[in-house]
Amino acid sequence: MSTTTKSDYLLLFRGNVWDRGLSPAQLQKVVSDWMAWFERLKAEGKCAGGHPLQDEGKVVSGKQRTVADGPFAESKEAIAGYFFLTVADEKEAIEIAKQCPGLEYGSIVEVRPVADISSVRQRAEEYSKGELAGGKA
Repeated sequence: MSTTTKSDYLLLFRGNVWDRGLSPAQLQKVVSDWMAWFERLKAEGKCAGGHPLQDEGKVVSGKQRTVADGPFAESKEAIAGYFFLTVADEKEAIEIAKQCPGLEYGSIVEVRPVADISSVRQRAEEYSKGELAGGKA
């Protein structure tokens, strides 16, 4: 019996202005292609879900927990949406990202592995041990 492990990845779709300048027909085609891509990935069991995000929200930062408007719709770095993938490896996640219908119009797809919380905890414990032993992590 062979067992294959799967890995979780997020595809983060960056930029909210890639569709500016498209005709209504072009925009409809890209949206249809995007939805067909999403539905195919779900049917193949590679995509557990995903959603577009509103253009603006709030950003909480700093020790004082400052709340500010943002990210702004005009930002090339704003995250416009995401897909949650469960695939064999990073190579497969990248191949899926390359299929994004928005790429030819300037959309950017970031491929990020989902970290296991225990790996974060392990890093913190290793850092703590290094500090206690007088070493630097």
